[in-house]
Amino acid sequence: MDKRQFIKTAIASTALLSLTTSSSAKATSITNPKRILPIPLNKGDTVALVCPSKAIDDSLEVHIGKEALEAFGFNVKLGKHLNSRRGHLAGTDSERASDINDAFADKAIKAVICLGGGSGAARVLPLLNYQTIRNNPKALLGFSDITALHNAIYAQTGLITFHGPNATGSWNPFNADQFQRLFFLRELMHYENLRSHEDDLVQRQNRTATIRSGKVRGELIGGNLTVFTALAGSPYLPDFTGKILFLEDVEEAPYRIDRMLSTLKLMGALNKIAGFIFGACVDCRPNGGYGWLTLEEIFNDHIKPLNIPAYRGAMIGHIRQQFIVPIGGIVEMDADAGSFRLVDHIFQTG
Repeated sequence: MDKRQFIKTAIASTALLSLTTSSSAKATSITNPKRILPIPLNKGDTVALVCPSKAIDDSLEVHIGKEALEAFGFNVKLGKHLNSRRGHLAGTDSERASDINDAFADKAIKAVICLGGGSGAARVLPLLNYQTIRNNPKALLGFSDITALHNAIYAQTGLITFHGPNATGSWNPFNADQFQRLFFLRELMHYENLRSHEDDLVQRQNRTATIRSGKVRGELIGGNLTVFTALAGSPYLPDFTGKILFLEDVEEAPYRIDRMLSTLKLMGALNKIAGFIFGACVDCRPNGGYGWLTLEEIFNDHIKPLNIPAYRGAMIGHIRQQFIVPIGGIVEMDADAGSFRLVDHIFQTG
C-alpha cells in the first residue's frame, strides 16, 4: 500500500464533499444510525466482486479471486468496471462507486467482496448511495484500504461489515475455516491467536502482550491505522464512544504510528473508547535517524494512560492467517487472555 499517496487522495476526497452535486451520488448523513445486521449467506448464493481501490496488475488476479469465491460454493458476478483503469485506480471514482452501488441495489446479490486494497477507496465515499446500502443490508468483505468503506458504511448506515481477506488474498485453511464458520455456520466466534507448534519451551509466534489488564464489552470499529486516521474530520468515521478500537498497519515506521495515534488522541477519539486491540504491524521498522521510540513505548504513551483494557499482537492485518472481524459486532475482549469473542448475532435471523 502506498500510504503517502493514500493520504493525498484522502484529502482530495474530503474536498469532493462540497463539490458533489448529483442527488443520487451525494452522501446522506444519518445521525446516530442503529446497528443493521446483514442478510445471511449460503452456498449457492450470488456474490459481487468489486474493485474499489487500485487497478489490478494482471487479469489473473480476477480469475484467482473469482475461483476462490466459487470454491466456497458461490456464483460470482463481476463488477462492470472491474478491469477499468485510471492511473493507479481501478477506473474513475464514479465507475468504482457505481459498481458498489449496483451490487447493493441488486436483489440477486447477497454479499459484496472486494478484489484487493491499495489506495483510492476514500475517493468514492461521497459517491456511495448510503440509503440504498441501508435498505439492502448485505455483507461487505475486505481489508487494508477497504477500511475506508467499512467505517463510512458503518458511520452512515449502521450496517455491520467484515474486515478480512480480500478475494485475491490468502485462502489458506485457517482463513477458509474462519470464513465458513462465520458466514455459513454463523458461529459466535472466539478470536484467540493460534498456538504455534514450535520446537521451543514457550510460545514465540502469534504472541499477544497485555497493555492494560481487564475485560470490556462493546462494538468493534477500526481497521488499517493509516486509512482510518486519514478519515479524520470527515463524516465517515463512526462515533467512538464506548467502542472497542482495533488497528493494524504495514510498512510504517514507528514514528508514523506515533503520529497517527497522536492524531486520534488530539481529535478526542482515544478518550472515548472502552477497549483497544492492536493487530499486526508488518515491517514497521525504524528507517534511519538518531533514535526511535519502540512500538511498546508508543502504546505505553498513548494507550496505557487511558486505563482501559488493551492488548497487542492479535492476528489481524497484513498477515497470511488473519481473523475475519465484524465492524459493528458486539464483542467481549479480555486483555489478559489476548482474545475477544462475539456475544451477539451479526446476521439477520428468521
